Amino acid sequence: MPSPHSFKYIGLATQILATLGVAFFIGYRLDKYFNFHIPIVMISLPLIALIALLWKIIRDTSNHKQDE
Repeated sequence: MPSPHSFKYIGLATQILATLGVAFFIGYRLDKYFNFHIPIVMISLPLIALIALLWKIIRDTSNHKQDE
């Protein structure tokens, strides 16, 4: 049976994959809607989401270390 800490990381990985998948899908649909020839939204939206997720991970892990 996995430890409770591993469930936290499994949930985090699932959250990252789901967020990036949704960001790619929304970016793709916006590029098609606005008729962009270069997929600028499909590239930039997942990058913004990835930066926000990394910031959240860093913030959560730094708070965890301060609590101990």
